[in-house]
Amino acid sequence: MVTSPNPTQIVYPDSDGKPMADNTRQFRWITTIKANLDWLFANNADVFVAGDLLWYPVEGDNKTRQAPDVMVAFGRPKGERGSYQQWKENNIPPQVVFEILSPGNTPTEMTRKLLFYDRYGVEEYYIYNPDKNDLGGCIRRENRLESRENLDNWVSPRLGIRFQLAEPELVLYYPDGQPFTSYNEERQRAETERQRAERLAAKLRELNINPEEI
Repeated sequence: MVTSPNPTQIVYPDSDGKPMADNTRQFRWITTIKANLDWLFANNADVFVAGDLLWYPVEGDNKTRQAPDVMVAFGRPKGERGSYQQWKENNIPPQVVFEILSPGNTPTEMTRKLLFYDRYGVEEYYIYNPDKNDLGGCIRRENRLESRENLDNWVSPRLGIRFQLAEPELVLYYPDGQPFTSYNEERQRAETERQRAERLAAKLRELNINPEEI
């Protein structure tokens, strides 16, 4: 007689042994999307954003899993996790996932991912190939993911962000119209703002005005 495994005895590994990215361009895109979504939802305690985190949709099954490059789960609290075990997350699947393609991704692998995301409840699935500047995606309609032909200037229903197929690469925009920025761009912008503030403070002091009293 075959018995089902006891869920409490099953180990759900935190890693699948695969690298997060195959090259610097893929890594840059993964980290840029993840970081900007973190900033977008920084003040919403019930939006969980993760990158390269294993998602286990079925309790008792540690073989059925995927690690989206970036995933967003609405209705789940922020916090550290070794993996996303859906039965511990009020059975809420990530509603939005991103995959950034690299030369190592095969059509068979991507088909398998699409079937997984379709079966386990993803609402929006975006696939970007930075080498070809090609964007694809699927949106859930009537309980299945359906391919979306044209995503240029598409606005994500869940995220509110806009996709623009510009040259030489994709541009993503916040709901307020500001473009996503990389870590280096954000650091440079912060440094520029700091320098501007210092110049303004110096000018005020020349006028015998204490900037701290304004």
